[in-house]
Amino acid sequence: MKILLAVDGSKFSEAAAQAVIEQFRPQDTEVKVLNVVNNTEYLDYPAGVTEDQLNQARALVNRVSQKLRTVGLKVESVVCRGEAKTGIIDSAEEWHADLIVLGSHGRTGLGRFLLGSISDTVMRHARCSVEIVRFAQD
Repeated sequence: MKILLAVDGSKFSEAAAQAVIEQFRPQDTEVKVLNVVNNTEYLDYPAGVTEDQLNQARALVNRVSQKLRTVGLKVESVVCRGEAKTGIIDSAEEWHADLIVLGSHGRTGLGRFLLGSISDTVMRHARCSVEIVRFAQD
């Protein structure tokens, strides 16, 4: 099985990584850990994304990838630029992923309307199965 794991450094994406570890057997699974550096968040910078932001994204996917490798999963790390929603969907399609796993921030109401929901858009538009992991708060 080919799993695209979308991460953003939040506790929600950490929960998604943990779900992959708990649910899938290493001998049957390939994981691509993806972080999409969102150009639209950084309007102060003419290029859209600074090298420091890309380095932070690379460090994030490397850290998550290493965690997955310690349990025996075959892992690839990827950082791309763009809008998170389309970056996740396009990467999954290009890689022929069987499943996309991502965390949900659980926004509702006005916050969801204003910010949009990445997980909701991915779920509606991906051509493969999608698992949305919710973070269990104590």
